[in-house]
Amino acid sequence: MDTRPEPFEPPAPEPRVGIPSRLQIIRTVFRNPLELWGEPSYTLPWIETKFINQRTLIVNDPGLIRHVLVENAGNYEMASVRQLILRPILRDGLLTAEGEVWKRSRKAMAPVFTPRHAKGFAGQMHRVAEEFVERYERAGSEPLVTNVAVDMTELTFEILAETLFSGEIAVEKQGFAGNVEELLHRMGRVDPMDLLVAPPWVPRLTRIGGKKVLNRFRGIVSETMAQRRRRMTEEPERVPNDFLTLLLQLEGPEGLSTSEIEDNILTFIGAGHETTARALAWTLYCIANTPAYREVMEREIDEVMASGADPVEWLGRMPHVLAAFEEALRLYPPAPSINRAAIEEDEWTSPEGEYVRIEKGITVLIMPWTLHRHELHWQKPRAFMPERFLPENREKINRFQYLPFGAGPRVCIGATFALQEAVIALGVLMHRFRFDLTEATHPWPVQRLTTQPRGGLPMKVSVRAE
Repeated sequence: MDTRPEPFEPPAPEPRVGIPSRLQIIRTVFRNPLELWGEPSYTLPWIETKFINQRTLIVNDPGLIRHVLVENAGNYEMASVRQLILRPILRDGLLTAEGEVWKRSRKAMAPVFTPRHAKGFAGQMHRVAEEFVERYERAGSEPLVTNVAVDMTELTFEILAETLFSGEIAVEKQGFAGNVEELLHRMGRVDPMDLLVAPPWVPRLTRIGGKKVLNRFRGIVSETMAQRRRRMTEEPERVPNDFLTLLLQLEGPEGLSTSEIEDNILTFIGAGHETTARALAWTLYCIANTPAYREVMEREIDEVMASGADPVEWLGRMPHVLAAFEEALRLYPPAPSINRAAIEEDEWTSPEGEYVRIEKGITVLIMPWTLHRHELHWQKPRAFMPERFLPENREKINRFQYLPFGAGPRVCIGATFALQEAVIALGVLMHRFRFDLTEATHPWPVQRLTTQPRGGLPMKVSVRAE
């Protein structure tokens, strides 16, 4: 008889019941798109829907996902709704560029994010994390109550600034998380005009005021580029060989345009750290609700620390820490939807002989949010069970049922970077401190480009007993 307690189920919307009206759909998508999806999205392999003449194929079958994202990826472009939201912010950054612009940018940046190169950042990640937790030490022996959603945004920004920009981003680190929050709040939500696929020149009333904060970010990028250019001219022998220098060296008719470089720097400063930050915060929340597994993680961390292992080895030597982070990525994927549109008609047949016709122009919606909680693919899909991702269980997970970093040609370029960063950050944080719930810890996942905890994540941070 199994006497183990039921695993923790972190908060998430229940599958919607019934067929909503158009007005209900618009209201829900504006308020929180995660609350829109009904039971079929969590139980069926694919569903075709229609909203105001816009046809959508919602795909949760790993084989069909593989077909769209890998096998016939050339037939699928970015969906218009996604671009209407993201392009005003990122323009021709790596997340939103298409065609030759995307190919050029991806090729230019790929060397920085190879697994071998990413390992070279481990020492910097460790040093920044150690410096960051000193602010918890300064609080003294009494537990500190802090918003870990903000803290993790600041920590990952400081790691990104140090590793990719050698600490030379033209902005004060303190308060940067608030700037990101304001940008996502004002610019990162779906506007009713987006659902109607209105052209970009039609005003989006929900984003009034967003232009100001976006211009602030553009100013940061412009000054960062100007500072590095001056250094490349005046002190060429002292210029860091980092991501920023690489991009500026590629500036010109044969490489990247000035605006493309600016867009990519903005993409990494404004969004490159945000996804990891959200997942770290959700991880700390979930393990606070799973004390037995947290103790396993703490023992693992303490053993690796005591061994004197170099931080570059931590990713491979902390499987329980990595598994907790990956399970948080499953339950709260930072990028909860992948949107494509079929350029030409397509078709796919499952191994069981089920046939799917994909019409020209249809939106194909692959949602890690529903895919990661789908009853066809996961045991107890709403529960936090990190053991799914331990090495002995990992082979049971289909490559295309778990997509925190996407898949295919547009798979996240920084996946290895993010996983290494997360394990090092969690190792440093949890070696010295314990994160517990407070009476005010009642997060609710909300989609604002990333999956954010509405109201933040207040937690109590206390020094671990020796």
